[in-house]
Amino acid sequence: MAYKIAVFDAKPYDKAMFNKVNEKFGYELEYFTEHLDRHNVILASGFDAVCIFVNANVDSAVINKLCSFGVKLIALRCAGFNNVDMAAADKRIKVVRVPEYSPHAIAEHTLALMLCLNRHIHRAFLRTREGNFSLNGFQGFDMCGKTIGVIGTGKIGKTVIGVMKGLGMNVIAYDLFPDNTAAQKMGYTYQTLDEIYEQSDIITLHCPLTKETEYLICDESIAKMKDGVMIINTGRGKLIHTKHLIDGLVSRKIGFAGLDVYEEEGAYFYEDYSDSIMTDEVLARLLSFNNVIVTSHQAFFTEEAMSNIAHTTLNNIKDFFEGRELVNEVVYKV
Repeated sequence: MAYKIAVFDAKPYDKAMFNKVNEKFGYELEYFTEHLDRHNVILASGFDAVCIFVNANVDSAVINKLCSFGVKLIALRCAGFNNVDMAAADKRIKVVRVPEYSPHAIAEHTLALMLCLNRHIHRAFLRTREGNFSLNGFQGFDMCGKTIGVIGTGKIGKTVIGVMKGLGMNVIAYDLFPDNTAAQKMGYTYQTLDEIYEQSDIITLHCPLTKETEYLICDESIAKMKDGVMIINTGRGKLIHTKHLIDGLVSRKIGFAGLDVYEEEGAYFYEDYSDSIMTDEVLARLLSFNNVIVTSHQAFFTEEAMSNIAHTTLNNIKDFFEGRELVNEVVYKV
């Protein structure tokens, strides 16, 4: 029996990789361009499992519909699961995810944002194409010797730390569950959040989005930071209160911001709106700053990561239907 899998939010690159990897699994994959939500959940009728991405909105209404259709599994092809109502799913439908796909991809994109902002590469690219080779306004700073605060020291955070140590930076970190063995081995120290804010020239976010970390970067925390601090976010959009970030940019408290994620990204990211007027005034304001770079949640987007995502997702599905232990199951915690 070939199980039927509805793959939502499917782009051409998703189809190409999943079709290639699925040759070893033999599932019946059907692709939908829509983000799964309560308005289009009817598309999941007749399928054994649904495969979703970061912009799906699987609330209790969607869970109820999936269960009524006989859908047995929600397979996230991403690490985050904050877009799934786990309380509604508990004991009714299994949820699995891809906890990691390439820490190196995220770390390298994090570094790219830092270097691009610091050395004004994005502005130099545009300026030289117009025949302007002036250096005015492009002075950066040596990252070697500066202090970077890494918030979240899971696999991605540790990979970022390794890269920053390679640049000769002083690394301080925060995590709810400090890995003191790794800290000693890699040469970084754990500090409190306030100490991270006060001491860091650059702050980079690699923690999960939870009730505790939502709007971690806000007016209160920004006020504690160094003048001219650089903030990088390749984690989750709602780690930063965007309006407060904009206030910090206007006051020049924040010198640079590199964002691969945005708190309301679901309305724009992964789609082409170049022929439309942007109706999100906050995002439009953010894009108006020449010391801000916004990328469209692409830090993960390497060939290796896409292959890992497809393999792990289809292995998760296989484990479920063959009754094996779900090593990547998301378990509801009260």
